[in-house]
Amino acid sequence: MDIDEILDRIDVLPEASRGSLKRYITEVSYPKNFCLMEADKIIPYIYFIRKGIVRAYASTADNDITFWFGSEGETIVSMKSYVEDKPGYESIELLEDCDLYILETENLKKLFSEDIHIANWGRKFAERELVRTEELIISRQFKTSLERYKDLMINKPDLLKRVQLGHIASYLGITQVSLSRIRAEIK
Repeated sequence: MDIDEILDRIDVLPEASRGSLKRYITEVSYPKNFCLMEADKIIPYIYFIRKGIVRAYASTADNDITFWFGSEGETIVSMKSYVEDKPGYESIELLEDCDLYILETENLKKLFSEDIHIANWGRKFAERELVRTEELIISRQFKTSLERYKDLMINKPDLLKRVQLGHIASYLGITQVSLSRIRAEIK
């Protein structure tokens, strides 16, 4: 997915504003299993996924708990670093070789003060991240693992083909054995 399509998914910018923003965006590629972001570190970048899948997770003493998957067209950001310039909670691992677009947060904030269209684009970006987080919390609190699995089947069917079952089970908050039962029940 090209950067114009990704930016437009957030909000459509006038051409001059889009050009100003794109001047600060570059392409990077990283291999599968690369740790793009580490918990407890300030991450001064926003990434946009051109190609590939990533997972966000938090580590406990016993294991890693996956709480988000991102794929083509989505944004990767540590909101704690983005908003407060403080260390984030999450780690981000690449589950496939990934092509990403990268934008330094400092440059984006500079553009906010120079261009009202980019400032509004940034507001829309933050609003979408807030809604995404709210949906995640509500899903984890009020839906069963079966309902969350069905949501994945409907909203991100390609994810089920491209991501290890262990990560999906972690995301659903269940064991791989329970995930196997759910998958057998649905067939």
